[in-house]
Amino acid sequence: MVFFEIERNAEVVIPFHVIISGAHTHKDIIFLDLHHKSTSEKTSKENGYCVAVTGISPISTMQIDHVSDQVLFPITFSYTAMKPCKGEILIGTIIEIKQNGIILQSGPMKNIFLSKIRMKDYEFRRSNEPMFLKVNELSYMKKGTKVRFRVLSVRWIRSKEEFNIMATILGDYFGPI
Repeated sequence: MVFFEIERNAEVVIPFHVIISGAHTHKDIIFLDLHHKSTSEKTSKENGYCVAVTGISPISTMQIDHVSDQVLFPITFSYTAMKPCKGEILIGTIIEIKQNGIILQSGPMKNIFLSKIRMKDYEFRRSNEPMFLKVNELSYMKKGTKVRFRVLSVRWIRSKEEFNIMATILGDYFGPI
């Protein structure tokens, strides 16, 4: 997994009555607003997924809009982002079982597809709880199972603004854990 430290400029708008109420300091409100903005963005092709806000530059100016009764803080903040890479080994949790494969989630990545072609000796079993069962052993994969896998390919899907990740468990030490 590749981690990046990213610096961005943003404008935080706070209603004036929130600042006057004194329930929170303006620094707390700014941090919460930045955290919400940075984590609510799905992802970006260049930077990957936002993991956490790591710093805020000192606030030097503020502008008051008397018409809307809001205060505007132009600030610079930094955050850590992660981007999936081909060949890396990850652990994911099965969130959906389909007849042609499995959908995994690993951290903020929720669209990891493990095709049944990439699961040697596993067969789809339809039952009350669908699963993939290994033919010669007592190994199975069902919803909620943790799986160690290798990233086979990573593609950016522009229309959904997210990464499409293909996985494999072919090789030694891969599969359910």
